[in-house]
Amino acid sequence: MNAREICLNILIDINLKGAYSNFAINKYLNNRVDIRDENFIREIVYGVIENRLYLDIIISKLSKIKIKKIQPAILEILRMGVYQIAFMDKIPDRAAVNEAVTLSKKYGHKGVSGFVNGILRNFSRNKEEAMKVKEEDPINYLSIKYSHPKWLIQRWINEYGYDFTKEICEYNNLKPKLNIRVNRLKTNRDELMENLSHYGYIVYKTKYARDGIIVDNPARITEIEEFKFGYFTIQDESSMLVSQIANPKEGSLVLDLCSAPGGKSTHMAELMGNKGKIISRDIYDHKLNLVRENSTRLGVRIIETEILDALELDKSLLGKVDYCIVDAPCSGLGIIRRRPEIKWNRKEEDIKGLVQIQTKILSNAKHYVKPGGIIIYSTCTIGREENLDIVNSFLMENKNFVLTELEDLLDYKENVNTVKNGYVQFFPHIHSMDGFFIARIQKKDG
Repeated sequence: MNAREICLNILIDINLKGAYSNFAINKYLNNRVDIRDENFIREIVYGVIENRLYLDIIISKLSKIKIKKIQPAILEILRMGVYQIAFMDKIPDRAAVNEAVTLSKKYGHKGVSGFVNGILRNFSRNKEEAMKVKEEDPINYLSIKYSHPKWLIQRWINEYGYDFTKEICEYNNLKPKLNIRVNRLKTNRDELMENLSHYGYIVYKTKYARDGIIVDNPARITEIEEFKFGYFTIQDESSMLVSQIANPKEGSLVLDLCSAPGGKSTHMAELMGNKGKIISRDIYDHKLNLVRENSTRLGVRIIETEILDALELDKSLLGKVDYCIVDAPCSGLGIIRRRPEIKWNRKEEDIKGLVQIQTKILSNAKHYVKPGGIIIYSTCTIGREENLDIVNSFLMENKNFVLTELEDLLDYKENVNTVKNGYVQFFPHIHSMDGFFIARIQKKDG
């Protein structure tokens, strides 16, 4: 398979079979392609997913056949072709057209190649007109221009306003930087940065997370010895802040209720100097395997994995836990820039069901912590309904719990206005990290 055919197969897996973008890409790449082809494939795949609605609008202007009637594989080929012509200046239009036609002959019925050829050549000749988006309806404009579903645009405008929503949408379509977390059990941030620089990586420190490093050019970084020997792991800065804000003490008992793939559990272990005990739970053993694999590579020895649904109350741990991590199942709307398929797979009605799950898990967590113990409630989403509303409702119903100040837990506080209130909400376009909510809730003594 050449690079474009690999792109097509990845997009079919994501859009038709429901695969996660990162898993689908890794399945087909897996060190089998040249680094230049790998970058090309990633750009097209993520570009098509990010701009899917916009691409479909363009195709619908040029096609006599309605989008829903176009054979799925051919639609993906058209999206790829339109994306290359519209956004990839280094790709000649004729190359994008010819490659699309070749693919259509292999994946479509007889005669479909003429259909593909006609649409893409027409677009190449009338690109400027076909790419115009009418601005009369602001919601429709943002939805099409930045390829976000209308319900999500409306929801964000209601909560944050038009300009704020426009900035979120713009940023969601930008390529995120790779963040890695130094394993302080084996090295320190300055030493690791120096080692990475010797490989030619361009690195600098994260602003908010004390253990984070941003890598500008991360190609094949998981193949170097430092990764294999557990000197670092891949984790976004916002996720690192969950354990940093928990600030666990050595010798503590930690319960991570929704732990896979283990980023927060292993970080807690590193902060605790491998002293104490961490119980990492999830509902699937294959997900807990990731926790075990990461623990082994990082040299973490204090994590015990257990299969248990966080919605079930474990009476054996009532009142015994020092720190309970509730990284709750959520809509994931803060990580669209890393997983753009989320905006197409998520529906507005999903949020009500998620709120019920989040409320129940947090309610269970209160039974596990000791007096003086800490609950960390976090999500990778950016709406009040799954975040502050959940926490405020919990505090109203449980007067023996309070939010604690985060002042000493964040060295850098630019654009973070709620540390004194005991919670933080990060936004991609403001903080240059995944959208994330973190609250630190303490059980009162006595």
